[in-house]
Amino acid sequence: MSFSPRLQELLTALRCLPGVGPKSAQRMAFHLLERERDGARKLVDAMHGALEHIGECQRCRMLTETDICPICADKSRDDSLVCVVESPADVVAVEDSASFRGRYFVLMGRLSPLDGIGPSELGAPRLEQRLQAGEVSELVLATSATVEGEATAAYFARVAEEHGVRASRIAHGVPMGGELEFVDSNTLSRAIAARTAV
Repeated sequence: MSFSPRLQELLTALRCLPGVGPKSAQRMAFHLLERERDGARKLVDAMHGALEHIGECQRCRMLTETDICPICADKSRDDSLVCVVESPADVVAVEDSASFRGRYFVLMGRLSPLDGIGPSELGAPRLEQRLQAGEVSELVLATSATVEGEATAAYFARVAEEHGVRASRIAHGVPMGGELEFVDSNTLSRAIAARTAV
């Protein structure tokens, strides 16, 4: 079925969201237009405000409304530890674990030469400046366990080594409460390789 130009524009715009295909976009658009016009207006205002006022932290690249994000501004954090993550959502996940009190560096992606994403697009020069400053003693690589995530971790481990900084990789393995029989063989292999003493 063909839609009016403005409705088609809305459907296309909604499809930029991850996991939203044609049917999901149609369901969202119809819901907003049929039942939730006030909510749609609030959504538009919130998106406009976010686009106008949220940018990247000049130090770690986390999303923030100020030049320096609250984590980088927090004097109680350990400057010698820097956790490298792929996205702002990863910072939130690590912070929610309450297990890390160092600093962060957000790559805003991972190495993907086929998509034209190399070290420069991930902010490598800015991270190298931090390593050259001499404050960082350990780079904690917390990228995903995908092929691209592993390649990204390997690249930044080499960068750390070039600057005399220790690089570590977060452990990957069996989740808490997980049953071994349901864990895939690659995850189980990593868990066994990264075992710790008790």
